[in-house]
Amino acid sequence: MFVSLLKKIFSLSGRHNAGTPAIRLHIGGQIAHRDWKILNVLPGPHVDYLGHCADLSRFADDSILEIYASHVIEHLRFQKELPAALREFNRVLTAGGTLQVSIPDLDILCKLFLDPEMSLKQRMQIMGIIYGSQVGEADCHHVDLNEESLTACLHDASFTDIVRVENVGLFDDTSNMVYKLPISLNMTARKPPAK
Repeated sequence: MFVSLLKKIFSLSGRHNAGTPAIRLHIGGQIAHRDWKILNVLPGPHVDYLGHCADLSRFADDSILEIYASHVIEHLRFQKELPAALREFNRVLTAGGTLQVSIPDLDILCKLFLDPEMSLKQRMQIMGIIYGSQVGEADCHHVDLNEESLTACLHDASFTDIVRVENVGLFDDTSNMVYKLPISLNMTARKPPAK
């Protein structure tokens, strides 16, 4: 039991060893899954790595097979944190590795907000999706994107094969949220294969 506790403590603070097999990383995850390791800014029993997604320095280059981030990157500041995080995602992915990302779809949310049939209460709820609940720093949204702008951000971070998908289908989470309409923009992208 003591050894497993030490391993848990090391995994929360240590650097991923480049000699170990590549992993699947669920950024911002809330529920443990045997095939995925969780990185989160908030501690919890489900968290394997505690830290910010714009700093993946604990992971070696080409050490992660797949990254999944659902409703995470809208919490990043647009000018520095978002580009840094996307570059880090690309760096740590193996050649040909997949990024699956979901964010609130600004186009859909604007459409809902402007719907004349929406009540004031419903508009306020839409604003909460756009800007975050703001009950703490971790619950604030600093950027909202649509398909065009997220595609450009992913392209700038050297991702290829950028595709919008209806459903990522990995976890039952906010990527599946419906508020009169599906409100998530779900995209997949790849790190280019090795040359």
